[in-house]
Amino acid sequence: MKEYETITEVSGPLVFAEVDEPVGYDEMVEIQTPQGETKRGQILESEEGLVAIQVFEGTSGIDRNASVRFLGKTLKMDLTEDLLGRVLDGSGQPIDGGPDVVADEKRDIVGAAINPVSREYPEEFIQTGVSAIDGMNTLVRGQKLPIFSASGLPHNELALQIARQASVPEAEAAGEDSEFAVIFGAMGITQEEANEFMADFERTGALERSVVFMNLADDPAVERTVTPRLALTTAEYLAFDKGYHVLTILTDMTNYCEALREIGAAREEVPGRRGYPGYMYTDLASLYERAGRIDGREGSVTQIPILTMPGDDDTHPIPDLTGYITEGQIMMDRDLNSQGVEPPINVLPSLSRLMDDGIGEGYTRGDHADVKDQLFAAYAEGVELRDLENIVGREALDDRQNRLLDFADQFETEFVEQGYDTDRDIDDTLDIGWDLLSLLPRSELNRVGEDLIEEYYQDDVEEVAAD
Repeated sequence: MKEYETITEVSGPLVFAEVDEPVGYDEMVEIQTPQGETKRGQILESEEGLVAIQVFEGTSGIDRNASVRFLGKTLKMDLTEDLLGRVLDGSGQPIDGGPDVVADEKRDIVGAAINPVSREYPEEFIQTGVSAIDGMNTLVRGQKLPIFSASGLPHNELALQIARQASVPEAEAAGEDSEFAVIFGAMGITQEEANEFMADFERTGALERSVVFMNLADDPAVERTVTPRLALTTAEYLAFDKGYHVLTILTDMTNYCEALREIGAAREEVPGRRGYPGYMYTDLASLYERAGRIDGREGSVTQIPILTMPGDDDTHPIPDLTGYITEGQIMMDRDLNSQGVEPPINVLPSLSRLMDDGIGEGYTRGDHADVKDQLFAAYAEGVELRDLENIVGREALDDRQNRLLDFADQFETEFVEQGYDTDRDIDDTLDIGWDLLSLLPRSELNRVGEDLIEEYYQDDVEEVAAD
């Protein structure tokens, strides 16, 4: 390995150095500072005679007297099934006080694209224990379903709830050998948030089936660009080599995109929308498209990326591009949060595009699709009537309209509201849905089959509501 002392410039998280031989893109680098500190980096750009190096540990202490060594290899993740239960930093190094990782194999963190011909269509239901997701916007194995949140909303609490409650009831009922694992990748979070995450993982025992990657707000921004790739490489190994059903939770993707923007500015790239790199769509797709199932492989990788929308703007480039790539979104709502609804999920703008293929007989319950459609219709009309109520008053509305208003209120307080410690299975969720539908006259249930009405509708509830 050649050693160079040819650093020409240090700009933000980047170091520029002159070279006299070709250097490969993504190649790993060691930089020795004049103070004797060794820092790791990666080639971000390579031109004839000049390379740009992104430094994972930050560029403080690096000057023109520092030396650069090119290692001739790309960044790889140490992989073993023993990673379950471990806590790693954003660059994949253990920070839990445990032993060093003894790898069964090392794998490039960029990953390999799944051949479309080999992809299995996502179908099987994943139960999160959260009614607003399981009942109304169901997650299925191999799907990528992001959570769109905003600053100050409790997306961390929802992420922890999903991490400790998620299960694959169909596989468990069938006695399949596949186990369930959670990969939790945190990017740019505060130390306080990190402490809360770890306290919850340890308190609930969820850490035993999890691998946690923790990149803090005071860690270098460059490290955030590798954290999700390390997490997804681990997820792919557990899923496709060891047969696990892996749920990968990545939070906060907004911090990841800000790191891309910071690096782009340091490289003096021509910016795209709102200053973000023009290649951000491709970059995000390279992460999100690593979810899926492979024909002939037992395991699966399911993704729940979480992002905070800057200024609560769902047209901002980060949620906008994420929505194009993924199969729906779970929307958190500031008004519901101010009313004390936990979790504050607004089911109306939320969407799971693959839901219909993962619910019903053989997956959840035969009445699931009809119940979901009827709840959506009644709740949407009830919410719309709130505007009319504000104009003309409750007394000016007829009995049907008042019943729909009451339904909308109770849907939020009984179906969506459940707290962060309540784990509802799908039968509990659908039973609550029928309790709410029974508040309405039978004539209003025009999206539910007559046989289902006869089986589940409760006339005594409707009579009480009428009184």
